[in-house]
Amino acid sequence: MMKFGTGYSYWGNNWSCDYLAVTNKVANIGFDILEIGADHLYHMSEKDILELRKAGKEKGVEFTTNSGPSKENDFASADEQIRKHGLEYFTTILEKMKLLGSKSLVGAIYSFWPTDFKNTNKELAWERSINCLKELSKTAEQLDIECALEVLNRNETYILTDCAEAMIYCDKVGSKNINILLDTYHMNIEEDNMYDAIRRAGSLLGHLHVGECNRKLPGMNDSINWPEIGKALRDINYEKAVVMEPFLLTGGEVGRDIRVWRDLSNHADSEMMDKYIEDSLTYLKKCCLG
Repeated sequence: MMKFGTGYSYWGNNWSCDYLAVTNKVANIGFDILEIGADHLYHMSEKDILELRKAGKEKGVEFTTNSGPSKENDFASADEQIRKHGLEYFTTILEKMKLLGSKSLVGAIYSFWPTDFKNTNKELAWERSINCLKELSKTAEQLDIECALEVLNRNETYILTDCAEAMIYCDKVGSKNINILLDTYHMNIEEDNMYDAIRRAGSLLGHLHVGECNRKLPGMNDSINWPEIGKALRDINYEKAVVMEPFLLTGGEVGRDIRVWRDLSNHADSEMMDKYIEDSLTYLKKCCLG
């Protein structure tokens, strides 16, 4: 059965988090999953990781791990030392995920995010990043962790921008532990038909991010046909994570990086933000589970 989650950054506008407090919050709202930051996990001590793992087990919350890699860890870089550093970085993250009990590493781990478009040689980017992912996939297979590669829009990458090319890319990597992350926000920009893209991905769909076309919560404005999203997921017998990635608050690091230039929350306080996401979860489950 599908499991439902949210990204950790919904309640703030900086890329930081009190994970124990947010784990408790998402459990009370009714989520199955909290998606945490890979770089946060990279810098966590073993003590902190085990404490978070314990909290998740007590609250019935699983953790998925999301990465928007820095340029210093770019698998598509022309600099061999940067690619080597990236491989060491992600190997450490996978090892810490195993300690946490996190089974899915997701995001644009094939390059860095958001790209600066200073080099857009796609053929070379594919060759370099695929070779790195072939190496990383060996560790992922050993640790029984899936890596879902996020398909982004043209303004954030040039490497993977639609489902069809992501499927070709994954085939070239050639690992059962490397699959695809589709995101309704990015699909709305790039896919001819996002519902058919989900069906096309089929068993290669390893993770789904959901949000309205302006990154509000599912159901806040119905810019996307959520019942049709649910039908497409059921058509492929999808039984993995459906994770909200909403961004409503302007300002701070999140507002800058996601480009939220106006308040999308109607100036909601913390209590109203909780209600928004709880109502959205109820709606999303109804659409996805049928």
